[in-house]
Amino acid sequence: MRIRHATSALVATSAALLLFGAAAVPSVAQPQAPAAVPSAVHGLTPLTDLFAERLLIADKVAAAKYGSGRPIDDPAREQKILDDVAARALALGLAPDAAVAVFRDQMEANKLVQRGLYTRWDEHPDERPAQRPDLDKEVRPALDRITTQILTTLVATQDVRNSPSCELRLYGAAARSAYDHKLDVLHLKGLERALPSACTGP
Repeated sequence: MRIRHATSALVATSAALLLFGAAAVPSVAQPQAPAAVPSAVHGLTPLTDLFAERLLIADKVAAAKYGSGRPIDDPAREQKILDDVAARALALGLAPDAAVAVFRDQMEANKLVQRGLYTRWDEHPDERPAQRPDLDKEVRPALDRITTQILTTLVATQDVRNSPSCELRLYGAAARSAYDHKLDVLHLKGLERALPSACTGP
């Protein structure tokens, strides 16, 4: 698919933007307020901004779980979230299967980042997080907020996501979001994994 080639280019292009135009990224990335975006990609940038913000929360999820014995994969909780997404999507006039596919991508992207952080922390103990966020009180409410925002943004972007130009515009929006949120290489790979189901058109 064209999106596979576009998102592969996203990693290289956004990494170059970060190298030459942004400050150094800390070992655990922090959400950044997005800057104004060009009108050519504005239609999907709110969506890719949310994808990027959700990815950055993966750092806190990983910090909460690392060394605790809690697994990265949690199939029962994931299915509960997807079932809730399907019901809410139907109420919003979205195709439930399409919405579930988008959120499944977000979950896989989040786990990709978590696994990458685990590997980094195993190899570099000095980079391990000093504090463990409260997964239930701090992290999951933030994820729940973004779930609601993604759903409403999926509604708002239906026309763009159904258009033949969606993949090209999605790539441009994702590259801008990656730059604005100062994503490092690991999070760029996560953003690539988050994109495949966003476009629903031909």
